Amino acid sequence: MKIYDVSMLVKEGMQVYKNSPNKQPVFSNHSNFETSSAYETNVKINLHTGTHMDFPLHMLKTGKTSDSLDLHRLITKVKVFDLTHLEDGITDQDLKNLEIAKDDFVLFKTRNSFEDTFNFSFIYLKESAAKYLASCGISGVGVDGLGVERDQAGHPTHKILMNQEITIIEGLRLSQVPEGSYMMFALPIKMPHVDALLLSVVLVEGLYDSISDIIRS
Repeated sequence: MKIYDVSMLVKEGMQVYKNSPNKQPVFSNHSNFETSSAYETNVKINLHTGTHMDFPLHMLKTGKTSDSLDLHRLITKVKVFDLTHLEDGITDQDLKNLEIAKDDFVLFKTRNSFEDTFNFSFIYLKESAAKYLASCGISGVGVDGLGVERDQAGHPTHKILMNQEITIIEGLRLSQVPEGSYMMFALPIKMPHVDALLLSVVLVEGLYDSISDIIRS
């Protein structure tokens, strides 16, 4: 059994969306052994920093928040597809020959996973790809860019997926993960009424088949 940690390392100076200073995490010392009997650290962070999931409120004025969190959607079988050959956004034509079925949770591995600094031309899901995934009836999608889309007026990719209640995970690190099926454990820090949650995500090779065998027996 092999376990892949596909979360971004949260640290000062990390890759953040469009290099925005407001999205950089800031660590500060709350107490230390010179002033206290305990050592403690404070952190200030935007919830769209690093590996995270979006909730509809992020793009839809009356959209659902983290109060709608459903762990069944985050502890599930996933399919990883290798799209590292792509040089631009992912289109519907890039997906039509892939084995994507209803209720699948799909993760797309692209060149983004191999880049440690923010690339303003990162690979993303174009509107046509979002429409295709919605038509397939998938349950969720994960990308290795810090956004599921870029440079699209009105944010149609986000809105198409969110209106179909498709879970969106951004900021995955998939460089070491071969194409295939895995059991995903994407665990958030619980917070109420927010538009995103930070995630720690691991993929486990072979575990889903083992669980299925146990259930069948």
